[in-house]
Amino acid sequence: MKITIRMDDITPGMDWKKFERFKAILDKHGVKPLIGVVPDNRDKKLQIDPPRDNFWDYIKELQNDGWVVAMHGLTHVYSNREPGMFPIGDKSEFAGISYEKQDEMIREGRRILKSNGIMTDFFMAPSHSYDRNTLKALRKNGFARITDGFGKRPYEMDGLIFYPISVSRRDTLKSSKDGIVTFVFHANTMSDKDFDYLEKLFDRADIVSFEEYINMDTDVRGAKEEIAEYLTAKSKYMAVRLRRGIKNR
Repeated sequence: MKITIRMDDITPGMDWKKFERFKAILDKHGVKPLIGVVPDNRDKKLQIDPPRDNFWDYIKELQNDGWVVAMHGLTHVYSNREPGMFPIGDKSEFAGISYEKQDEMIREGRRILKSNGIMTDFFMAPSHSYDRNTLKALRKNGFARITDGFGKRPYEMDGLIFYPISVSRRDTLKSSKDGIVTFVFHANTMSDKDFDYLEKLFDRADIVSFEEYINMDTDVRGAKEEIAEYLTAKSKYMAVRLRRGIKNR
């Protein structure tokens, strides 16, 4: 199984030292990732360093160099605890909100990116939480692709193409099946141990640029596969909560 890299929470005030450390590893191996850029960050947890004045020019340079840019929500501020259609979390910026409001938010995010020279049809939902209204608003506003779901190749559903993330990194690394899956990283919160893991990952796995994922043929999913994915996501969420509960005892 091939692996591609997704980096979340890209903002003008992110932890730039950790971002550059992550980027150096990618550059060393010639891998171009998918990055989730927050158009109008208002999440205080993502405001770590002083904002860079040349942020948008820098993102444009990365995009021109082959990095794939996704719109990562609008403000990255959670409004409720609705898990949505892909329930591996319990908070949301989008799911559970009216279609009209989501349409407005997605349109504004796209406007901000475009005004700064960034064109993309990729969407990355904060905390992986989206619902039918999100997908409808995305289609209306010119988005065609979303980075979420489970599987080993892209699939079409509800008029969008989904690029799956890994259910289990350990199982993915053991798998000899053909396909590509995404590993998700948040550089802002990575420790030295996490960076060591990333370094070793390139030694033990076949890591490819996200562009290769985009060029794969897509499957088509129906209601049966959608239900199976929902149940898998819910089970993963419950298993994580159980492990955390045991550790906290």
